[in-house]
Amino acid sequence: MKTIFITGTAGAGKSLLTSKLHEYYTKNSAFAAVLNLDPGVRDLPYICDIDVRDYVDIVDIMERYDLGPNGAVVMANDLIASKIEEIREHVNKVNPDYLIVDTPGQIELFAYRSSGRFFVENISSEEKASIFLFDGALITTPVNFVSIALLATSIKLHLNLSTINIITKTDLIGSKLKNILEWSANLKSLEDAIAKEADGETYSLTTNILRGLNLSGFAQGLIPVSNVTGEGLVNLQASLSRILNLGEEIED
Repeated sequence: MKTIFITGTAGAGKSLLTSKLHEYYTKNSAFAAVLNLDPGVRDLPYICDIDVRDYVDIVDIMERYDLGPNGAVVMANDLIASKIEEIREHVNKVNPDYLIVDTPGQIELFAYRSSGRFFVENISSEEKASIFLFDGALITTPVNFVSIALLATSIKLHLNLSTINIITKTDLIGSKLKNILEWSANLKSLEDAIAKEADGETYSLTTNILRGLNLSGFAQGLIPVSNVTGEGLVNLQASLSRILNLGEEIED
């Protein structure tokens, strides 16, 4: 079994990408299953094979511990770690070729709490990888681009997973996509764009962060993906194969 964790900011399209990846693998004769790891979500664009809501009840937590919705979601995410044996047993019974894990909308609840790293480490899997979604609607300015790149790098550090960075909502941002892709591939281009937008402390801070990210190996092209049209999924799957299958791609 190979495991793919879908990460990114709230609203970036994690659940929709999860459903599209599941469709892609299924279409190409691979057995894929989905694990929903968000205990507070109401509606999902896919049918869960394993659902943490079966193990952790937000309403029950609110009533039992006299918590509001936010406090209950935080506690629920920590309680998931205590259910790892049951969840792992459920996953092993399903035994898919690919397990796609849809992480919580509030990625900080998963990535920055010890329970998230514990969960990643204790899922039995031959290989694991993470996909980080850069929300195309958020990174149309160079300063925002660097901010989200910093977040992506931080989450990679905390989860300790090989990570593929993609940009979503490509069908919504029009001509700005060209600029974003150029920033992701050309450090000088991004620095020039920052210089036009920011000055003083903002310029200094942003460029220093950018150079630090580049030194750590971040500077690489993003993979454009549209959850609506499916464009880019072939390129994404090829990148996943290089990590999970030593380059052996699923055939169309």
